[in-house]
Amino acid sequence: MYFGVDYHPEHWVYPYAGTKDKPESRWERDVELMVKAGFNTIRMGEFSWGLYEREEGKFDFEWMRRAMDLVAKAGMKIVLGTPTAAPPRWLYKKHPEILPRDADGRLLHEGTRYAHCLNSNIFWEYSQKIVTAVAENLGQHPNLIAWQIHNGIGGKNNEMSFNDSTKRDWHGWLKAKYETIENLNDSHGGRFWSQVVADWSEVPMPMRAPEQHNPAMVLDWMRFSSDTIVAYIKMQADILHRITPNAPVTTNLRPLTRNFDHFDVANVLDFVAVDNSPTLKSRVAESACEVDMMRSLKKEHIRTPDSDRGFWVIEQKAGQVNWEDVNSLVRPGVLRLFHYQLVSRGATGVFYFCWRQPRIGSEKFYGGVLTHCGREDHRVYREISQVGEEMKLLAPILKNTTVPCECAILFSHDNDWTLQLPTQPNRNFKLREHIQLFHSAFHDRNIPVEFTRPIDDLSKYKLVIAPSLHQLPAAEADRLKLFVQNGGTLVGTFNTGLVDAHHVAPDTGLPGNLTDLFGMEVEEFDPLPLNEENHLAFKGGFHTSHLHPARLWCDIIQTKGCDVLATYAKDFYAGRPAITTNNFGLGKAIYVGTQSHQEFYYDLVTWLRGMCNLFPLLKVPDTVEVSLRRNDEKNIYFLLNHQNSPVRLQFYKPAHDFLTGETISGKYDLPPHGVLVIDEQLH
Repeated sequence: MYFGVDYHPEHWVYPYAGTKDKPESRWERDVELMVKAGFNTIRMGEFSWGLYEREEGKFDFEWMRRAMDLVAKAGMKIVLGTPTAAPPRWLYKKHPEILPRDADGRLLHEGTRYAHCLNSNIFWEYSQKIVTAVAENLGQHPNLIAWQIHNGIGGKNNEMSFNDSTKRDWHGWLKAKYETIENLNDSHGGRFWSQVVADWSEVPMPMRAPEQHNPAMVLDWMRFSSDTIVAYIKMQADILHRITPNAPVTTNLRPLTRNFDHFDVANVLDFVAVDNSPTLKSRVAESACEVDMMRSLKKEHIRTPDSDRGFWVIEQKAGQVNWEDVNSLVRPGVLRLFHYQLVSRGATGVFYFCWRQPRIGSEKFYGGVLTHCGREDHRVYREISQVGEEMKLLAPILKNTTVPCECAILFSHDNDWTLQLPTQPNRNFKLREHIQLFHSAFHDRNIPVEFTRPIDDLSKYKLVIAPSLHQLPAAEADRLKLFVQNGGTLVGTFNTGLVDAHHVAPDTGLPGNLTDLFGMEVEEFDPLPLNEENHLAFKGGFHTSHLHPARLWCDIIQTKGCDVLATYAKDFYAGRPAITTNNFGLGKAIYVGTQSHQEFYYDLVTWLRGMCNLFPLLKVPDTVEVSLRRNDEKNIYFLLNHQNSPVRLQFYKPAHDFLTGETISGKYDLPPHGVLVIDEQLH
């Protein structure tokens, strides 16, 4: 278990720390306090290009080597960042063409990070040079255990640029995919609005225009931009693997907030690492959803520094952020609580950002383990030090454990991009919110769930949720049918199969390619305004705890062999099916033709739990979050109280509390923001 911190030694030299005679003397005190807090790993160097190479070709790595040696002397390990996210000023002066242009064609200027076009051959060339130099000069350090590539790839709307070099690569990408102009015109549906082309060079980039661009072209543009990011990350990974083959590589991803394919990026990394700001979420289930998504990005061929499975949180916020309208303090006990949420859901490394609030730059009031004064007599330092001591206790028992899941939620970046295009049937529909309704129902009922792509192998799951796969290629539809055919239970929803991989609407009925699977057809769909709703009337066999509304979208369904579970209660389609179930092969396909409130999804999960023989992890009050990590010998349960008041638990057999070493039985009050870690022997 790596318990780490993000450190910027370049910030803590004279005149900001140290003395004129000993400009780096503060480093020793920082390292001393890190060890005292229990940190065993440090991440450094992700924004150091201009300090490594103040002038072109004149490198200085000695200052970083001195910092690394201090860290190593204290017994801590090191993760180094490649510094390509913040190019030096001299590079812009020599090659201003690396600066990106936005969708309006406006040049975005230097003077900050992320000011680069990822399709620039020049930027690639200089990136290769600095990554090679860093790896050759610092990569053999005995305490280096991993690399972080770039930083926040795709951040600040940098997923794409609209430069001439981008247009060149865009046309090359299209030519490689479609091979002929005829294929391109047919696939993009260029006949609409007379947008056929006679040459690759005539295909525009989707820059600002009087009307919306061809959606099929824009979808390809999103794929192309994502592939550019994947190629750039892979370029750096290949260099690092060649020079330092024993040090695995990762990068810091942001959950569900960037427009590139996170699964594709994970495929070119050795392990996944993420940035996390859980205290910004309004509900605990929202942060849990993001953690589960990030854990799910890479399920096989994981190579971490200690060969453990799982993922890292390489930027766990140590306090308030600096980009909200109001950046409130994180309350006592909350940092520790969310640390355990990460660990309980599979994290094998957690690094706090940042070590100390910087005295310079634009992040002065970002929360840190230390404040500007740099003293240890501080609330956050004490709280994180407690976590450090607890991680020493837990590390041995968590080694080689995994998070078992029998349920999956499907997520496709292609589908997500499609649903971001203009002229949606209902602009108030948000895929993220729709997914959250399902995930919250599993989370709040303590049933583990993970994410996977529709094209992946689904055979390991008992239950798969397919929320609003608006864009559904035929191959993905076949995967869903195979899963149900072989005995799985699938829940599909409204807004599914409206277009295929090329954004062409089907002429064989909705949902496209799945009418036989669900045994029905959507004749029409009625998008509802936010202030209107229908209601659901249920048949026998489905227990309801509330009256359940139908919101945002109502599919009007014609049955073709399926059974009806619920109907609409009003409007001209009153009495028509709203929720259906169909036997298909050895399995069952359920279709939910509307969106409801959270209580409906609780009832749905309860019904599905009995159907699929699923069991909640533990029976506890609804306000307690439960997670599980497992190895061949034992289950390790985490119980987290996110409330400001204690919660009464009942233990019917003795349980061992790993954090205190005590045995718990009978009634037990889990304190406000309290944590329990208990085990259950499997043999």
